Amino acid sequence: MNPAILRIGISACLLGEKVRYDGGHKRDALIMEHLGPYLTFIPVCPEVELGMGVPREPVRLERSGRGVRMVGATTGTDHTAAMTRFAERRAAGLEALDLSGYVFKKNSPSCGPGGVPIHGRGRATRSGRGLFAAALRDRMPLLPVVDESELADRSGQERFLERVRAYRRLRDFFSGRWTVEGLVQFHALERSRLRKRRADLDRLVARAHSLPRATLAARYEGAFMGALAQPLLR
Repeated sequence: MNPAILRIGISACLLGEKVRYDGGHKRDALIMEHLGPYLTFIPVCPEVELGMGVPREPVRLERSGRGVRMVGATTGTDHTAAMTRFAERRAAGLEALDLSGYVFKKNSPSCGPGGVPIHGRGRATRSGRGLFAAALRDRMPLLPVVDESELADRSGQERFLERVRAYRRLRDFFSGRWTVEGLVQFHALERSRLRKRRADLDRLVARAHSLPRATLAARYEGAFMGALAQPLLR
């Protein structure tokens, strides 16, 4: 598959760009070495793109009533509204680029996809999502996403590449002038790759002619990407 069409969003610091709050970076050599040859990276740093500058005060997530806010770690300056507006615009722009996946920076209050510390009530719980990561995942819920810790070994890298490639095949199929007969053929080619939930997809395809096209596409895409979350056959 041509790597030029496998566009992957990525936290810019992981590529070595000096966009961290302290003027540093978090270049990940494993990502560059093992995934770089197969993917075209689209670097994003929400905090810099928002205009927060380098260097800058670090931010963190804090509880506020029933919600969560992104605030300066020392001054308490509230960046929540500005980041939320930016994140929604940037996510829309990335959707237009037709991404095939995303690599987020772990634990980042803007980019962490999950398990980000939320401070408050005298303790921190690892239950948050970075504000930008949340906006992107809400807009593209089927997009394969990881943080860099999930790419620390060869098996994690291969799983991510497989999900990215499968997502691209799925998007390419449904973005064209597809037919039910074409979906049956697509499913026949793809099902052997999946370890679990094949039966759900089999049943869906078996009744494909009885479902509205939009419903069929949405259900198949959701079940297909859900199955890809499971380990794949080799």
